[in-house]
Amino acid sequence: MSDLDILILRDPRESKKKCSLTPLAGKKGVEFRVYHPDRRVDASGRILLDPDGEPFTKADLDKPLFLIDCAWRRVPTLSRTVDGEVLRRRLPDLVTAYPRKSNFFEDPVRGLASIEALFAASLLVGRPNLELLKEYRWRDEFLERNRDLLASCAADGE
Repeated sequence: MSDLDILILRDPRESKKKCSLTPLAGKKGVEFRVYHPDRRVDASGRILLDPDGEPFTKADLDKPLFLIDCAWRRVPTLSRTVDGEVLRRRLPDLVTAYPRKSNFFEDPVRGLASIEALFAASLLVGRPNLELLKEYRWRDEFLERNRDLLASCAADGE
């Protein structure tokens, strides 16, 4: 994980067994913080992946990343513990390979597995790192489904 600077705020309600980010625990450049309503997280100057954010630009190169890893409906709750001004950025329209299914809530059409989003963001900040996807079960399918767009993102990040 050379040159990566990733902060992940993780919801303890989420299953570690099902979480696509779990294999990154302990990796250099990746820090997990477990959400607690009384615990603050400083994310100043980091890029927060947000489907309602601005598109990535060249000015985002080499910026540290911040992910809130939880169910979509819990994002506002976890966000209340985040301090500092973050740069809200959205990813281009990518197609997930993760077989999502919920009996209770509808996922956004453009939703990605957290690891897919993190990998795409690493491309857009100029730090592409396939190691992020090393243990992701649907890695090859994700890369194939998004081959052209990911290649374009990599070229933009150069």
